[in-house]
Amino acid sequence: MTEARSPYTDLDARSTREILEIINQEDARVPEAVRREIPKIEQAVEMIVEAFSQGGRLFYVGAGTSGRLGVLDASECPPTFGVPPEQVQGIIAGGDGALRRSSEETEDSRQDGEKDVAQAGVGPRDVVVGIAASGRTPYVLGALAEARRRGARTVGLVCNPDSELDDHADVVIAPVVGPEVLMGSTRMKAGTAQKLVLNMLSTTAMIRSGKVYSNLMVDLQATNEKLRVRALRIIQMATGCSPGEAERAFQEAGGRVKPAIVMILAGCSAAEANALLEEAGGFVRLALERAAPRRGGTETTPS
Repeated sequence: MTEARSPYTDLDARSTREILEIINQEDARVPEAVRREIPKIEQAVEMIVEAFSQGGRLFYVGAGTSGRLGVLDASECPPTFGVPPEQVQGIIAGGDGALRRSSEETEDSRQDGEKDVAQAGVGPRDVVVGIAASGRTPYVLGALAEARRRGARTVGLVCNPDSELDDHADVVIAPVVGPEVLMGSTRMKAGTAQKLVLNMLSTTAMIRSGKVYSNLMVDLQATNEKLRVRALRIIQMATGCSPGEAERAFQEAGGRVKPAIVMILAGCSAAEANALLEEAGGFVRLALERAAPRRGGTETTPS
């Protein structure tokens, strides 16, 4: 399917506006294709959440565009959710150099896929997501086969039905987006579908792991001024407090959003907030529910 020819055989004779409208029209098919795969995406998320709860990790493995998308999603997890870089990792055929320069020949080596997974120390507590638009990339097939040999759970993300990935993955997510406007250019619809699915996997798994309160990223790392301002705004939005109160709690909490929120809503010290969060497994809402009986009140609902 990803190598099929689209019906737009006169693409080179079209006007700029017509070409743009065709691309946009085809892109509109992608969300629906992803929606049809939500049951499979749900299965994958539950696997990832379980892995995280056991100290396991999430690996994305791919080549070319697929590999770059995996590395992109992995690299965004530490600043967004406050997780260590090791918890979500992207592995791309050809190594980091392939992020900037085309290295398509490396995707043909099944052995390299096996080697890279082995070098990453993948084990039984981990989940490995193999990303391949075609579903037949040797590098990805080798990586998933090695991950399975090591006892890891495996997920396939592919844009073709009934692909070779089916034999190597516990769960296969297959948003079938149809032929590309430009034949075989899977950086287009297939890449868009893959990005949407990766967003869903990592974001939902992090929400289910206590990294979000309400719809706020309460574990973000305030590593620059923009993120520090965002952290203070999150504290204010979660608690309804004044800017000054948010600043004070943020400082007392050591520059961490979660305990600052609990301090304000539970009326407790930073040490008590940290203890409540520890008991609650890092879930702010649960920490506040546990704090309510101690202070003879109820949890404040976030705005």
